[in-house]
Amino acid sequence: LAYTMRVTEKCDVYSFGVLALEIIMGRHPRELLSSLVILTEQEFGVKLWEMLDQRIPAPGDQEAEIVATVAKLAVTCIDMNPESRPTMRAVSQHLSVPSTKHYLFKAFTEKI
Repeated sequence: LAYTMRVTEKCDVYSFGVLALEIIMGRHPRELLSSLVILTEQEFGVKLWEMLDQRIPAPGDQEAEIVATVAKLAVTCIDMNPESRPTMRAVSQHLSVPSTKHYLFKAFTEKI
């Protein structure tokens, strides 16, 4: 939106990516957004773990895999080029992968 001044589905995708990272990090991902362009995938992984919300316990192996999956998806959603971002349908399908869906549903229902 800031670049094109047109509201499209890709604006929603970007917002989803920012929101997902904000949940994972516990704060707005401003500094991550500005550094993503120059990070390799390995550097991104290190940066992500440094930026996890420190108010909650570190994730176990299964949780870490889910967090990494959601974070990588979120990063694709905030690509500077709107045309390079996935569609919301693709995001939804990615989050519906059985292992991700099962864990997310299980974690949610355990809290209720």
